[in-house]
Amino acid sequence: MAGKKKSVSFEIQEDIVGMLEHITKKYDLPNIDKAMRCVLDFVALDGDWDDIFTTRRCIRCGGKPGWEEK
Repeated sequence: MAGKKKSVSFEIQEDIVGMLEHITKKYDLPNIDKAMRCVLDFVALDGDWDDIFTTRRCIRCGGKPGWEEK
């Protein structure tokens, strides 16, 4: 368990919770908290912030269901 962790609360859509649960099972992670930390570490180190925050990604617009397991 590297680094001190702080508990935070925020809202996400149900499909994203499902995505985190899927990642947790697929990669044998201890919990969805770890899955979220992995995603955030990637964003912090390898993500293109301009692309992440300026590209519109409407995965729930127009009746779309959001993330779905394939």
